Parts: sequence; C-alpha cells; structure tokens
Amino acid sequence: MITGFSYQRAASLKDAIAGLAKSDSRIHAGGTDLLGCLRDQVFTAGTVVSISGLRELKGIAEMTGGGLRIGALITIAEIAENRIIRERYPVLAQAAAEVASPQLRNQGTLGGNLCQKPRCWYYRGGFHCLRKGGDRCYAVSGENHYHCIFGGDRCYIVHPSDTAPALIACGAAVHIAGPAGTKKISLENFFVPPSKDVTRETVLEPDEIVTGIVLPPPPEGLISTYRKVRARQSWDFALAGVALALQLSTGKVTDARVVLSGAAPVPWRSVDAEKTLIGSVLNRDSINRAAAAAVRGAEPLQHNAYKISLFRGMIEEELMKMSRI
Repeated sequence: MITGFSYQRAASLKDAIAGLAKSDSRIHAGGTDLLGCLRDQVFTAGTVVSISGLRELKGIAEMTGGGLRIGALITIAEIAENRIIRERYPVLAQAAAEVASPQLRNQGTLGGNLCQKPRCWYYRGGFHCLRKGGDRCYAVSGENHYHCIFGGDRCYIVHPSDTAPALIACGAAVHIAGPAGTKKISLENFFVPPSKDVTRETVLEPDEIVTGIVLPPPPEGLISTYRKVRARQSWDFALAGVALALQLSTGKVTDARVVLSGAAPVPWRSVDAEKTLIGSVLNRDSINRAAAAAVRGAEPLQHNAYKISLFRGMIEEELMKMSRI
C-alpha cells in the first residue's frame, strides 16, 4: 500500500533541487522503480518531485572529438535504438535492449536505471535488514540463489542495472547537480559498495540529481558486446552478465574492460581478467585463462555457487565470438 504524499512538478533543475531539500522527498523520472519502492514500503515519500518535464535532461548530443552526452531522462528504449550508440558503443545498445520488458524500456530512464534500488527479496520484503538499518543480512543463511559472489561484505545484494556495466566498460562519467553546483565523476566511482556504507547504493546526496552521462570517443580498434543470462527470457534481472570492451591492434588486445553484472553489490570490474587479456591474441588459450581469471576469488553463498561456472562459460563464449570479428 502506498501512503499519501504531495507532488511537485519541477519547472527547472534549480526548482527540482530546491524541492529535494525538503525532508522525506523523492525524485520521480520514469517512475518504474519509485512506485515499486513506495508500494513495497522500501521507503516513504512526503513529497515526490518530478523532473520528467525537464527538457535539458533529455536527448543525445555529439561532443567535439566524437564523444556523446546522454541526458539522464532519455529512455532505455531510445538508447537501444539510437543509431550512433549502436554503431560506436554496441555494448551499451545491447545492454539497454536487455533491460526488463518493452513497456518498461519505453518508460524507464537511464538515470533511473543507474540509481535503482536493489532487487533483493529480503530488502524489498518485510525484513528489517542491514541496508534498511537492521542488524543482519538475511541472505547469508537464507534463500541466496540470486545473490552476489563478489564484494558481499555484510550485504549480499547484486546490482540490478544492465546499463551500468556497459557504461563503465566504455569509460563513462556521470554529471551531478546539487545545491553546491555541478560535478563530474567517473561512473565506476559513482556506486558505493557495502564495505564503505551498507545503507547506500550511490554517492548521491538526497538533494542531488544525475543530469547526464558522458561517453568518451571510442578508440580505434574498439569492439564491444554485452551478454546477459537470466532465469526467464523476458522481464528478469541478470543471473550473470558481462560487458566486454576490447581494443585491438595488429591482432593483439591493447586494452580491455571486463565488467560483470549479477555478480556483486556494484558493477564488478574484473581487473584480473583484463590483465590476462591485454597483450594477448584472442585464441582458445588466452580466452580460457581470462574466463578463469574473471571468477578467481569468488566467494559464493550456500545456494549460488552455480554462478561461478555460469560466468566462466558465458565469458568464454562471448570472447570466442569477439575473436572472430
């Protein structure tokens, strides 16, 4: 049941930031996660501040040098269908196409997809867990089939976004606006692991807003892809996923980004796998070694050890496909 709240339709970014300064206020963009959280009583809202009408937060603009600026209010469907993104950053277009269902992709926004709350059934259910200020993570000894195998440290959620790993693989940065002005940070540093603060998912303060994402120009020789494995073909979150972005020159990998989804409380960058790939020719041996490195150090819970072989096999398959490009 959703309790009553007041509604403010922001006329400008400044107006929205002022609205968020009120206690117990929540931001509304596409609303696909907000309404679910209010219904499940993950949090309450005294005021809902809608930014859905702010034109300055919409659209995709080419930047000098070949990069892109993507407004936070662009829909997931628009990202999946955009010609420039499909050509220059296929990993992002593919990831966007894997999000939820067509209806939700048409409504949900990029900013909302990055800032959405965890989908852990204990967090979303009637359990006063660590992330909600309680004294324990119920997943540790409970039903943890879909929980993390990396980076748990007290809370064992997995980050629910498909677009976040793809954007990190592309080296994206996020633009944030608040009462103190604007700032830009690497998207990789935008997410907060449980080891730093178990009650937060991002560095955003309550009165700050994501205004856009900036993608650097794709380097020459870049190939990229996103793969997602889920329990059902449609409208499901990742059991395991990977965003791969490799830079090739004269047949060798000169740079690599390997970012896992469905693996950790934040998008999980596998530095070991990247180091294994850099300097190698993509062949069966190097691919097997990289896939093994990607799951090195995994710490599964009682019911999710299957994810280790799932990640390894999926990464091997995707790298083999890339080796034939």
